[in-house]
Amino acid sequence: MQNNAKLSQLLLSDDINPHLKDIAQKVSTDKRISNEDALFLFNETELSDVGVLANYIREKKHGDNTYFNRNFHLEPTNVCLYTCTFCSYSRLIKKRSEGWEYTHDDMMNIIKKYDDEPVTEVHIVGGVLPQYDLKFYANLFSAIKAHRPELHIKALTPVEYHYIFKKAKVSYAEGMKIMLDAGLDSMPGGGAEIFHPEIRDQIAGGKCSGEEWLQIHEEWHKLGKRSNATMLYGHIESYDHRVDHLDKLRTLQDSTKGFQTFIPLKFRNKGNEMSHVPETTVIEDLKNYAISRIYLDNFDHIKAYWPMIGRETAQLSLAFGVDDLDGTIDDTTKIYSMAGSEEQNPALSTEQLVNVIKRVGRKAIERDTLYNVVQDYTDVVFESDKQYKGYVQLPVV
Repeated sequence: MQNNAKLSQLLLSDDINPHLKDIAQKVSTDKRISNEDALFLFNETELSDVGVLANYIREKKHGDNTYFNRNFHLEPTNVCLYTCTFCSYSRLIKKRSEGWEYTHDDMMNIIKKYDDEPVTEVHIVGGVLPQYDLKFYANLFSAIKAHRPELHIKALTPVEYHYIFKKAKVSYAEGMKIMLDAGLDSMPGGGAEIFHPEIRDQIAGGKCSGEEWLQIHEEWHKLGKRSNATMLYGHIESYDHRVDHLDKLRTLQDSTKGFQTFIPLKFRNKGNEMSHVPETTVIEDLKNYAISRIYLDNFDHIKAYWPMIGRETAQLSLAFGVDDLDGTIDDTTKIYSMAGSEEQNPALSTEQLVNVIKRVGRKAIERDTLYNVVQDYTDVVFESDKQYKGYVQLPVV
């Protein structure tokens, strides 16, 4: 591969910083980088250099394959007990008239709207309120499975589960078993924010701690099930906090092997209490993807959530370690559009999402939630393909 040659140039060049050359040697021999190495990459290296390393790993793991799925979001409520300073989505109970609170029947009607659509996953997350308790969600998951057994339920963050289980007076292990029996298939990665209490207490005080977030995922993994992980970056955290966060994820993954995808989430500053904090640049975003790919050697996939960063940056990310762009969404999430994300109406048809991938020379692979291949679109030609003149070249890194 072309990227092998670029890695060789790093290894052989006399002009490369010795620390970077040492990291490149580790990458080329499948050896783990240290926290010190990660901090060096954040602080001392150029985007092009980390891009070479990350793309080498990405192509070694997945070649040009870039994954997506057909999914939709179900957001029970945006009214919440918690007041996270970075959140533009939630509304306080005293302002609940500005939000929404779906009933069980409301949610089942949303599910049924997709009965004739070839979606494979429903992604359920929302605010935290007393009425959305253990019994409510157990009944909801059971009803979804009774109605459409093959629909994969990826639902609720540890922030929600922590509150639900505490209210029900059950342990994390007991609670996750109840959710499993009700029909839960996997967990999303939300609510991780930044694990370090120095930052977490400032931006997300009151909800579950970083340690509790990790404990809930660990209990889910013990049941033989899979989940994702995230990190909210680009606000008041330092690179040390990011590396600490990645270290905790990598350590738990060594133990459970239950994580399948890591999703860096860019802080957006519209409509929240942190609007004074400037957003990161695209260069910083791409560097964060790349270093995440290099550091998390025991995670199979790195995902760029295209509704948050926009289609063009998502395309660029495919040269910086990313191999997954999430799904079609169908304009069913407001979590990031309300915070000023690039995509205010986050919906792409399968054809559009395939073309986002193919037009930078990658292979579009539709997957289910657990990365079983549903369809390979490499040889599928849409009418829009016939009208498109050539591929956009990925950046030379």
